[in-house]
Amino acid sequence: MDLQSTSTNLESSFAFQNWGLVEYEEALIRQTELVDLVSREQARETIVFCSHPPVVTVGRATQPDDLLSWNGKVVEVSRGGRATYHGPSQLIAYPILDLNLRGRNLHKFFRQIEDAIIRTLLEFEIEAFGRSLQKMDEDMVEATGVWVGPRKIASIGIAVRRWISYHGLALNIDSDPGAFQGMKPCGFSPETMISMQEILGQKLDRSRIEMSLYKNLSLLFLN
Repeated sequence: MDLQSTSTNLESSFAFQNWGLVEYEEALIRQTELVDLVSREQARETIVFCSHPPVVTVGRATQPDDLLSWNGKVVEVSRGGRATYHGPSQLIAYPILDLNLRGRNLHKFFRQIEDAIIRTLLEFEIEAFGRSLQKMDEDMVEATGVWVGPRKIASIGIAVRRWISYHGLALNIDSDPGAFQGMKPCGFSPETMISMQEILGQKLDRSRIEMSLYKNLSLLFLN
């Protein structure tokens, strides 16, 4: 079963696009174009999947020491949150959704994205949970994202324009020793991050993960 047939079976109101491996800056331009089209009702709400060559994006809450010795590409973005790594070992999802239809509730939107990831991971026998108290340096902080114990497996960062959402989530699929090095992902140490492959001890079929995540996002956001 491919994602197109999955969408049909769900009778989803969402369009789906898979951009493959795409430079972050190009993906951001394409997202903002979709945001404008959706806001003018010239395009359906869209869920985008892709991955990026290694890049760190810095959100509005980024601290001066978050990049440490990172020597790769850095892109400043409009989303909230701190510095976040994106790379080919991840599945990136960008839900371009009209939150005017969903009560303009960003807190609920974050929790729904977390829930979609948690449900997806459970289908691969990984038990995870969402926003929770986690140790950052010497303090316990409320941390957005999806966690497996004290290890973070997915990051979430959202922005809205005219209450149309963009940016989204990054789910760590494959093991990549070079990912997150030289930076503090979302303010945490690089060792905090973990992938599905590391947990399960095997590399997974990316298409299976994509179908599961698309299904769970769609079910949570259907009107």
